[in-house]
Amino acid sequence: MNIIIADDHPLFRKGVRNLLGTTDDLNVVGEASSGDEALELTEALQPDLVLMDIRMPGANGIEVTRQIRQAYPHIEVLILTMFRDDQSVFTAMQAGAKGYVLKDADEDELLQSIRMVGSGRAVFSSDIAERMIRFFSAPAPADPAKYPELSELTKRELEILERIAAGDSNAQISARLHISVKTVANNVSNLLNKLQVADRNEAAKLLQRIRDE
Repeated sequence: MNIIIADDHPLFRKGVRNLLGTTDDLNVVGEASSGDEALELTEALQPDLVLMDIRMPGANGIEVTRQIRQAYPHIEVLILTMFRDDQSVFTAMQAGAKGYVLKDADEDELLQSIRMVGSGRAVFSSDIAERMIRFFSAPAPADPAKYPELSELTKRELEILERIAAGDSNAQISARLHISVKTVANNVSNLLNKLQVADRNEAAKLLQRIRDE
């Protein structure tokens, strides 16, 4: 399998290249230090797979992934990054990435992930997979028309209440809803006042009680 490594950190690229060099089936044919270079190398070398970081100079890895998959649908992309927020994961999948692995993965996990994506299968780091499962299995938002206790909450406050009940922190809510942490904190304060509860735990319990009725 011919592979391009796209990452702006030379030492990290060297480490990955050395790791792949210990195998008989994975061959590094090029290295890119920017999004634009990754596109150029992909066009020139036509690898089987691109190992793609997200944050690089020039076009970011997600945009590069989108362009590669549109122009060369036979070339797979595996995201290899430090970013574990929901926005990065879902936009990468929408762009056409077949897998999403974190840079703190061990060597065996990385090699297995490369081989799986190269064979056309999807793969995610374990904690990323668990978060995706929680996201898609989350209950439908509570309807204020059905639950008068929630009638004073705005749409945004309802969204945040749902995420509180799911156990998300303010930072996680911020990343999921694409709003600032300060905005999340303000909305949390407002919804606690409107629901007349003391803290996030009580708000979550109230929502669960409403659903159970």
